[in-house]
Amino acid sequence: MRIGIAGIAGRMGRLLVEEVAAAGATLAGGTMRPGSTKVPPGGVTILPDPVALFAVADVVIDFTHADEAVPHAALAASSRRGLVLGSSGLNAQQERAVADAGRTAPIVYAANFAPGVNLVLALAERMGAALPGAQYDAEIVEMHHRQKVDAPSGTAIAMGRAVAKGRGITMEEAGIESGRDGHTGARKAGAIGFAALRGGQVVGEHTLLFASATEHIALTHRSFDRRAYATGAVRAALWLQGRGPGLYGMRDVLGM
Repeated sequence: MRIGIAGIAGRMGRLLVEEVAAAGATLAGGTMRPGSTKVPPGGVTILPDPVALFAVADVVIDFTHADEAVPHAALAASSRRGLVLGSSGLNAQQERAVADAGRTAPIVYAANFAPGVNLVLALAERMGAALPGAQYDAEIVEMHHRQKVDAPSGTAIAMGRAVAKGRGITMEEAGIESGRDGHTGARKAGAIGFAALRGGQVVGEHTLLFASATEHIALTHRSFDRRAYATGAVRAALWLQGRGPGLYGMRDVLGM
């Protein structure tokens, strides 16, 4: 399989280069942000633009930026190539566009590619089903490095959606409480709360807390190395080989 990497000179891009080699796949090349002064990994082919990248790759892995998700998904659809999309911070319109592209191309889109996180998301759904919102308040606390531009994180939002799904509703129907400040009034029963912390170089920490009048249950995942995301993304790229069009998740890749 020929794997292309968008943003190949970034932190994730460099890890992906190593993981593609470790998996025995062929690195088709990569792209860099126009005007970037970063030095790409040695021995890799730098393509002039995403169009050229999709032309030479069977699957493209993209961890660049939410604004690139829709054009990259459109290129996957027009070229009938696979796409592994790990960019976070997509809005509802962007997610719909990615889903539309999945009707024509095989796409794996996930908030997080670490296997442990996806197990936590599965558990969050089961806990949401077992712990009703009328009695158990769901709060999600996440912390990331100071450079992260979106909040709450994509993984935190995925946790909230998993809890809501377990309760048979959407996260929007449950209600969202985020960024509380000042006199906010009493907490709404059944709402899902978010708190985002930023500082230092924390790779990623997420805690889902269910709090009732009689007990607290906490489910925590900590990432210590971004390599877990790169390994999972390459695993997803290899899984796409021979797949038909569709919008898949990491839980599909893991067989969960």
